[in-house]
Amino acid sequence: MKAFYFLVALLALASSVAFAYDPNPLQDFCVAINDTKGVFVNGRFCKDPKLANANDFFFEGLGPGNTSNPLGSRVTPVTVNELPGLNTLGISLARIDFAPRGLNPPHLHPRASELLVVLEGTLYVGFVSSNQDNNRLFAKILKKGDVFVFPIGLIHFQLNVGHGDAVAIAGLGSQNPGVITIANAVFGSNPPISLEVLTKAFQVDEDIIKYLQKQFWYNNS
Repeated sequence: MKAFYFLVALLALASSVAFAYDPNPLQDFCVAINDTKGVFVNGRFCKDPKLANANDFFFEGLGPGNTSNPLGSRVTPVTVNELPGLNTLGISLARIDFAPRGLNPPHLHPRASELLVVLEGTLYVGFVSSNQDNNRLFAKILKKGDVFVFPIGLIHFQLNVGHGDAVAIAGLGSQNPGVITIANAVFGSNPPISLEVLTKAFQVDEDIIKYLQKQFWYNNS
């Protein structure tokens, strides 16, 4: 009997771990549709498989993004929102373009790890570990052809330190990885986080917090 309960507990644990990430598909594909008909899978309704076509699995023109903005960078995502055929497949990607000194600011993906490949240019990249690991910084200078991984849920960034433009492709372990840009979330929340919270958290005067809250926090995606 103890063996039986142990097996049940083990199966329950395995099930909870499995559903912590994107589910494994139980059919060839489950193309997402913006409709309330059909089967609801992982946040999306699925098109009737018999009605699926090649365009459901196609994204046209992953070309250069416009980097003429305050950050000097542009993220072009290809998630389930842009490519419905990604639904239930557990993957997505993004192209990141950088002007000289362009920055993809500190951010995190709550549902995915990220594998970054530099196609052109030179990038300074890094991530910060959790409080449990004393917030260590792991950083490298990457050149064309180099690869770096950012673990799921950890704050990371990329800065173009070369003299020309830079381009990278990011592979992400979720169909909908999400993104939280730290400065935007903390100082640009709607409605604003209270001054008491932020002044105590950052140990600065209210005037500094008010100044930061008044800034335009640009979204580069």
